[in-house]
Amino acid sequence: MDISKRVLQMAESATLAVTARAAQLRAAGEDIISFGAGEPDFDTPSHIKEAAIAALREGQTKYSKPAHGLAVAKDAICEKLKRENGLTYAPEQVIITVGSKMGCQHACMARLNPGDEAIVPVPYWVSYPELIKLAGATPVFVKGEESNNFCLEPAQLAAAITDKTRLIFFNSPSNPGGFSYSPDQVRALAKVVERKDILVVSDEMYDRLIFGEQEFLSFAAASSEAYGQTITVNGGSKAYAMTGWRIGYSAGPVQNIKAMAKLQSQGTSGAAPFSQIALALALTSDQTAVEEMRAEYERRGQYIWQRLDDMPGLKCIRPTGGMFAFPNAREAFNRMGLSGSLEFCEKAISEAKVAIVPGAAFGSDDHLRFSFACSMENIDEGMDRLAKLLA
Repeated sequence: MDISKRVLQMAESATLAVTARAAQLRAAGEDIISFGAGEPDFDTPSHIKEAAIAALREGQTKYSKPAHGLAVAKDAICEKLKRENGLTYAPEQVIITVGSKMGCQHACMARLNPGDEAIVPVPYWVSYPELIKLAGATPVFVKGEESNNFCLEPAQLAAAITDKTRLIFFNSPSNPGGFSYSPDQVRALAKVVERKDILVVSDEMYDRLIFGEQEFLSFAAASSEAYGQTITVNGGSKAYAMTGWRIGYSAGPVQNIKAMAKLQSQGTSGAAPFSQIALALALTSDQTAVEEMRAEYERRGQYIWQRLDDMPGLKCIRPTGGMFAFPNAREAFNRMGLSGSLEFCEKAISEAKVAIVPGAAFGSDDHLRFSFACSMENIDEGMDRLAKLLA
């Protein structure tokens, strides 16, 4: 039987594919250092796990009622967004999803129609273009200049908008780029979009993982107009090391959230109640563990940036948030007689036993993505192996 065209046109997640291959090689006895998936190597803080265990013991094992999220979790999300992001939302403006990726998918499916366009800044997270195509729309790519730390300029965004533009993905701190937009840059982009029939899906999964003097501003907090045009997407995966819990949330205009909830009612039927209860505690309890993890990511990011930037043929911007470094390796590719990032990553895993995600998966074949969500020991060993490959 034939497979649907919508699935055939989709690409597999490159980050998960690299991580899976590294795991397979390890299982076969290979000593692989993986810089693949952006999955925290920290365990979920114990008080969050205890909240889930208590919820399980209390019988919180049924469907989520309602499917779009438990009241206790929605209240915690509203509290978090007001406290940390300066955003005031009512519970009916919030949906809790099975991971933040599902929130991005719901937003696309609820907003886009065939013939519509959605703008995707480059470099982009691997799923954005695929979710747009799944909704029947066309992704329009706009590449940020590396000299500007990949950040889009207002004029670039304005030039990409057409009468078919219905949605823009925005991601800061960036996966894969490791860069962040300053508050002034966010406000300037929001000014371009205001009063247009355009929804901004602002992926803010790394809003708690900011480094150095960098400041964070939610897109929806840029102005009153931006607030009414933005779906803010976040979750527990990165800040609280809860990737496997599959718990995310989105907040935005009521009509968009209601449409997303309708999709969810016919899809997953909602996130697991015990995961929602754990997230509620994570968002409202002591945040010391988050700061400890953030500080360690900053230490690792500084180290891997310095190592990569010192290697022949690589040039890397300094990470300002998240858990990724994204060096330009075109000089190295050319010197080694390689066509681009795919060939280099194949050489790296087969010869140096280092798993890296090719930049081509993120719309930039000149680059490589390194996740530093792994131990300093692994980072150090991986950098040593890479240096030998590039020598």
